[in-house]
Amino acid sequence: MVNPLKIDSKLFIDDIPLLDVRAPVEYEQGAFPTAINLPILNDAQREKVGICYKNNGPEAALQLGYEMINGENKQNLLRIWKNFIDSNPKALLYCFRGGQRSSIAQQWLSDIGIEIEKVDGGYKALRTFLLDVLNNLPKMTVVSGRTGTGKTELLIGVPTFLDLEDRANHRGSAFGGKVTDQPSQINFENAIAIDLLKYSKHVFVEDEGRLIGRLYVPLPIQEKMKRSSIIVIEDTLANRVDRIFREYVIEQLAEYSNVVSPLAQLKLKYEKSLAAIQKRLGGANYKAVSNLMNTAFREHSKGNLLAHKQWIESLLKLYYDPMYDYQLRQKEARIIKRGDRASIIKLMGEARFG
Repeated sequence: MVNPLKIDSKLFIDDIPLLDVRAPVEYEQGAFPTAINLPILNDAQREKVGICYKNNGPEAALQLGYEMINGENKQNLLRIWKNFIDSNPKALLYCFRGGQRSSIAQQWLSDIGIEIEKVDGGYKALRTFLLDVLNNLPKMTVVSGRTGTGKTELLIGVPTFLDLEDRANHRGSAFGGKVTDQPSQINFENAIAIDLLKYSKHVFVEDEGRLIGRLYVPLPIQEKMKRSSIIVIEDTLANRVDRIFREYVIEQLAEYSNVVSPLAQLKLKYEKSLAAIQKRLGGANYKAVSNLMNTAFREHSKGNLLAHKQWIESLLKLYYDPMYDYQLRQKEARIIKRGDRASIIKLMGEARFG
């Protein structure tokens, strides 16, 4: 059999396929973007082996595992592994610590003429490697701007844009949840670290709070953002309202296309989002925005989609703009440029930002 592979950045930069033989519950808690879970033991089997190990020791647990995966079960598993490796000839193998499970899988595959490298240290070593990336961040520039200035839209064309919202599967605001679920916290962190490995010594990042939906921005990134230079995009209120209307009404409804009663579901979602900020918005302001929102959804059902712009504008004026202006005043000393989209794009293209 081939020797275990030492981990380096090339493994992640080249998007090497990974064969994860841990149990499904382990995979769901955290894995890597190129990993596929083809477990040697399912969750119930893993639990039984664990109990056996605790009560009777490692040899008895190993024997139980062999008894569970034998005969036709073993042949089916080997066929699945072989198909994956045939389709991904550069694939690597790992379990939790690169120990018994990956060694057994490697041996079984070797017995049928298939050689595959296993990752030295397994999942734990891969995860530790990526955590180290997060603790050694490159130079960072924060792109800020009032809600609706299109920060993500502008940054999406920048090769070294660290898109935290995309990795979090969330638009970042109280109203930014998507139809599909957010990843696990570990998967979110792993994906960010891999992006950082692929970028230059300088990344751009959108101004974010500590949370994107239910996910925490990794603490080293939070701390780095607090020390980094800021460039601020400015735009008119009308443009911002139009942009939010397009993204949060038109595009969001498109995401709900496979949901029963999409308009009703979107209304329910935004009612909950508005209720979540009621305390900070204030009672009178909450009531005013809520009334405008209810009117907009009634008008929407009649074909008048533009009615949504009224509650969007009101929410910007009453909640998002005052909050943003207060937060930006605390960061004033780090602002190196303010300007419209054209001037910011020009600045970001200068050599000193390359």
